[in-house]
Amino acid sequence: MFERLYLQHVIKRIEEPRKFIQVLMGPRQVGKTTLVHQVVKKLAIPHLFASADGVAAANHTWLKQQWDTAQALMQKSESLEFLLIVDEIQKITNWSETIKLLWDKDTREGINLKVILLGSSRLLLQQGLTESLAGRFETTYMGHWSFEEMQQAFGWDVDQYVWFGGYPGTAILVDDEERWKRYITDSLIETSISKDILMLTRVDKPALMKRLFELGCLYSGQVLSYTKIMGQLLDAGNTTTLAHYLQLLNTAGLLSGLEKFDHKVIRKRSSSPKFQVHNTALMSAQRAERFGEVHSQLALWGRIVESAIGAYLINASYPDGFGLYYWREGNYEMDFVLEHRGKVIGIEVKSGTTMLKSSTTEFGKRVAPDKILLVGQGGIPWQEFLTIEPKSLF
Repeated sequence: MFERLYLQHVIKRIEEPRKFIQVLMGPRQVGKTTLVHQVVKKLAIPHLFASADGVAAANHTWLKQQWDTAQALMQKSESLEFLLIVDEIQKITNWSETIKLLWDKDTREGINLKVILLGSSRLLLQQGLTESLAGRFETTYMGHWSFEEMQQAFGWDVDQYVWFGGYPGTAILVDDEERWKRYITDSLIETSISKDILMLTRVDKPALMKRLFELGCLYSGQVLSYTKIMGQLLDAGNTTTLAHYLQLLNTAGLLSGLEKFDHKVIRKRSSSPKFQVHNTALMSAQRAERFGEVHSQLALWGRIVESAIGAYLINASYPDGFGLYYWREGNYEMDFVLEHRGKVIGIEVKSGTTMLKSSTTEFGKRVAPDKILLVGQGGIPWQEFLTIEPKSLF
């Protein structure tokens, strides 16, 4: 079975003598649960796995029951340490406050109960960690699978990856593309929106948010003002509502609205968003065309390639800690801008045969970046770029 690089990181953390809370967060179907099962098979430490997904009214009482059970099993095994794993932790009411109380009690009593928490709602996890568990946890973000991971695990070529994206659980379905599309839309998109957003967060207009997601997938890689977005959606919602819904979709690992790069934070936050899917499967599955039909259309295929590069960058931005933006001034545009510790990198994507040097030159004059990279025709082949670790660019 293929093992992601996160595996050794988690194992090393568990093997430390002191107790800890390790939080694994990331979108649905990227292998968080599979990874922890791989971890416990490689270690001799006794453990208990519990999932709040599908448990009716999973609340702090349920969580305390799991904690007590882990302690009882630890005592029975006469082990000096024990591992408690809780999946979909964000679905438990007041989970962070409950864990804080239980954790602090164990600390006072010298009980070495180590904890791994899994969750697919980055927003709710970060809120709980910040509010109640400061200084008690370490987070690891597991994003969608990269091209190299899909290639090593399933033997995919780069064109397959661009179209079918980075969901490992769907790899066996790609030979039946209609079935693959139904699985993506029904089991991944619908489940992510309904379980990770609508059931856990107040959304006054769920239909509007779903249409916003569909529109964002259709226009992935393009910049649209909120005024144009409202016109496309035919809804009387305001820009604040749309920005909030876009943020919710982002934290669920579905769709992001990249901000325009500007050294002034206020201008970044007030900019028109550039739609960017976190996984190209989300846009491919909603198109009527099939892989072969789109691959032969140069302009359309080029837009999907750009979205694949953007998805690769956005998934790397969370664990690597760099900001991801776009830049536009008048008719000049830089597809992606990376910012980390004061360093700025511009990335221009040219997947077709047309090359425009004017935007690169103008971006260099106005922003003065540390470097500008051309990806595609005349620069780094886009196929090769998808194998370069973004953090190495800095």
